[in-house]
Amino acid sequence: MIRLKIHLDKYLILRRRLGFKLDVQSGLLRNFVRFAEQKNASRITTKLALRWATQSPHIKPAQSANRLGMVRQFAQYVSGIDPRTEIPPRKLLPGHFRRRAPHLYRNQDVLRLVSAARELTSPDQTKGVTYATLFGLLAVTGMRLGEALSLGRDDVDLDKGLITIRHAKGNKSRLIPLHSSTQQELQRYTGIQDRVHPHPLNSAFFLSERGTRLLDSSVNRWFLLLACQIGLRKPGDRRGPRIHDLRHHFAIQTLLRWYRSGADVEAHLPELSTYLGHAHVRHTYWYLSAVPELLQLAANRCQHWKEAR
Repeated sequence: MIRLKIHLDKYLILRRRLGFKLDVQSGLLRNFVRFAEQKNASRITTKLALRWATQSPHIKPAQSANRLGMVRQFAQYVSGIDPRTEIPPRKLLPGHFRRRAPHLYRNQDVLRLVSAARELTSPDQTKGVTYATLFGLLAVTGMRLGEALSLGRDDVDLDKGLITIRHAKGNKSRLIPLHSSTQQELQRYTGIQDRVHPHPLNSAFFLSERGTRLLDSSVNRWFLLLACQIGLRKPGDRRGPRIHDLRHHFAIQTLLRWYRSGADVEAHLPELSTYLGHAHVRHTYWYLSAVPELLQLAANRCQHWKEAR
């Protein structure tokens, strides 16, 4: 088992050097190695991996399949060192990840959310403008919440109208150009923060009332409260609009605008994919099937091409 632990350490180092963070995967794989140790297993086998992936009676099929997939990748690495290693076959477990359908915000919903956030009060009077600016930025740039909260003051160039996202999903970085109206709102926000917190405890762009970096748990809590307040969700609902749907809103509105204006959407999709920080353009194509209006517009465009031939 010592050798399997060593293999895992080297595997994780290699994957991280390739740009993968593996925060969750590393913990699960270490759990798998401990499981193998408890079973006195000297090598990875399909039976061992399957038992570990399905050992909990409460685990969902998709989670079991995901866990088995992690072991499969690790086993592929170890097989190059120990030929006795068995690599679990693909699709051995039926569960698979299904993306949750996006909530389709209306533009007025986003405006109501931002307006309600602006009314939040705090002793230093910064909470309202902070949350209103954050929600507005997510809606007009399609940034992930974690990306926005990770921004430092140096990452937001308000003179050039450019945001730098560093080490985002997939350990990739990218640039996000800003509209002039967005620049103005961000300048207004930083002006208020500079007056209230001239010497903040953190260099983060979005600050709490204490001058520290905002936490995603706090942001999600206030979002849920505001969503209930303006009627987007009902108290106690486990399903409903999420902060992440603001990212979907940006992508959907961009695609709708392109289709309605007659733009070559196929040619522009890689641009949107890059702007959103998608690992592959197929992740951007998903919106076409996830949103009925986009699917209909795409079908109409395809039919028009066929008739024109």
